[in-house]
Amino acid sequence: MTTRDPRAFPIADQNLTLQILDLIELAKDYKQIKKGANEATKSIKKGIVEIVIIASDSDPLEIILHLPLICEDKNIPYIFLLGKDALGKACGVNRPVIACCVTYGINSKLNTQIKNIKDNIEKQLI
Repeated sequence: MTTRDPRAFPIADQNLTLQILDLIELAKDYKQIKKGANEATKSIKKGIVEIVIIASDSDPLEIILHLPLICEDKNIPYIFLLGKDALGKACGVNRPVIACCVTYGINSKLNTQIKNIKDNIEKQLI
């Protein structure tokens, strides 16, 4: 069993992880998702991102540690999940995904779920 890297903070608990993975699957259907560290970085810089999800088991972790810094500069909530394989499956690909983001859209069902997840992330930071 590997130890958690202290740089990967905040890490979602089991309940929040399931909520986030459900949100990603819905966002995929509405074409409101960007997969991969490069696409996430570009979307954050463009300012079209609601929330960023990062896999904490990326190896090496340094390849995604720039994302929290950019997110903090742009006031975008981000969270680490424990499994890049589960993140890839939720994104609809057969490969591990180390980072993804949910972009802005007009879907009201997604907007309420995104707001709930943002509130849960803020609670974990307190």
